[in-house]
Amino acid sequence: MFVQQRFSSSEQITREVLRNRFIRMRLLALSLKGAQTGLKSKLKIKRRDGLLLALFYIIIGVAQIVVLTLTNFRFFPSGAFAVLSFIAAYGLFTVKKWSVWLVIGLFFPQFVFGVVILYASILTYASYQEAAFLLLNIALATFIVLSFVSFVYVAAKRKSFQQA
Repeated sequence: MFVQQRFSSSEQITREVLRNRFIRMRLLALSLKGAQTGLKSKLKIKRRDGLLLALFYIIIGVAQIVVLTLTNFRFFPSGAFAVLSFIAAYGLFTVKKWSVWLVIGLFFPQFVFGVVILYASILTYASYQEAAFLLLNIALATFIVLSFVSFVYVAAKRKSFQQA
């Protein structure tokens, strides 16, 4: 009899604990029902295209820093491009008016930089023919194309960026 009472009381305690957890989870779900917990509300994203462009310029900034470190900090324009790319990414993410003109102004030197490096890499690839040079050429061609696409998109949508 004593063992049976002990078992039933522990079973009751277990049921009580589970019921309390269920009630707490329901209350929590009801309190969060009206709140938006998505990534968009957490980051306060104003425009999706601004977010994509900001990600592109962050990636470009990181790539420019990699180029700067690979040249032992001798190629200072790469560092300047990296800083300006990060500033442009911030401006595009927060939809600042000045970011449009920064992107348009940043396009021309980065485009020339990409084309010159691609040309030099193609000449080097012709004599060495290594897989690393081929990957570098593909990355540079992608950079040039995406840079041009982002420039054209921002230039075409500049009025909508400046109204926000």
